[in-house]
Amino acid sequence: MTTVSQILQAKGSNVWIIAPEATVYDALALMAEHDVGALVVEKDNAVVGIFSERDYARKVILQGKSSRDTLVRDIMSLNVICVRPHQTLDQCMAVMTDKRIRHLPVLDQNRLAGVISIGDVVKVIITEQSIMIDHLKDYIYG
Repeated sequence: MTTVSQILQAKGSNVWIIAPEATVYDALALMAEHDVGALVVEKDNAVVGIFSERDYARKVILQGKSSRDTLVRDIMSLNVICVRPHQTLDQCMAVMTDKRIRHLPVLDQNRLAGVISIGDVVKVIITEQSIMIDHLKDYIYG
């Protein structure tokens, strides 16, 4: 079974972070620059929240706030659910489904080691299923 560590090895461990004191506008600009759907919010090298497109849509736009005047700390999601490198893809999928979240920061010895998204998980599942189908075809026809 594929682990979080294997996913990070394949995709890389780049993590885009932002400070809680940054404006939502700055967070959106950083997300657009790096084509990501969420940023980990860190203060003093500790994960204190996560800011996602969903947070922006629900807590800024729909409430009539300005992204230039609103701080990340005021709308970020708290109580961030994190995973560890040894956890399996199935465990991550279960957490994402149960908690209805799309991004999981990865902590290795309490340090941020990466982020995996639902897209990363789906990509691995599709690849594994494709390999399984090829093996089954070879077994049946071969």
